[in-house]
Amino acid sequence: MSADVLLSGGAPMRRGPYISMITNRTMNLLIRAAMLFMVGVFLALVLNLLQVQRNVTLFPPDVISSIFSSAWWVPPCCGTAAAFIGLLYPCMDRRLGEPHKLKREWSNVMRCVAVFVGINHASAKVDFANNVQLSLTLAALSVGLWWTFDRSRSGFGLGVIIATLATLATQLLVYNGVFRYTSPDFLYIRSWLPCIFFAGVITVGNIGRQLALYEYKVSQEKTHQD
Repeated sequence: MSADVLLSGGAPMRRGPYISMITNRTMNLLIRAAMLFMVGVFLALVLNLLQVQRNVTLFPPDVISSIFSSAWWVPPCCGTAAAFIGLLYPCMDRRLGEPHKLKREWSNVMRCVAVFVGINHASAKVDFANNVQLSLTLAALSVGLWWTFDRSRSGFGLGVIIATLATLATQLLVYNGVFRYTSPDFLYIRSWLPCIFFAGVITVGNIGRQLALYEYKVSQEKTHQD
């Protein structure tokens, strides 16, 4: 449905359906980005709390600024990354013409989030004989999460690429003394960290897809009503 815009003389000008569609898409995109940002912030606070409590990661005392024992910059960075990933996944699905074939419901997305939290919990609290065994176990769990809740080639490829970039960024932060790991075993970091990043990317990607699907269903209903 088109909207009216007032000119300088006070006369109304009809705004075309194309401009209205672009405006609605932009607003929906901003809403989805804000929701994904909040999801990223929440997951960062909860998961980082697990790591800090078990002394897996250590921040300098002067940067701890919240009851979640996290540096102030961690939640915003994770929120921004979540917004980017959550918007990128459905965009890549459309570009590649690879629709998501698995069951698309919020209950399925929540199960994916629960599995991701469980993987992170295992990395912090489950004792393994050595780091190699832990890394292999988390790698298998992360790939299993992708197979259970995604199975798309674009999802797997983006997960690997973003996890690699996130690992390199973490190595730079640790190298420059922003924070550190208590028992690094792979270039200043823990060898299982890429597995956590991969699982996180798949999880946020699924949330982004579900939000995009909900937006598409709402727009279709409005089109039928008009």
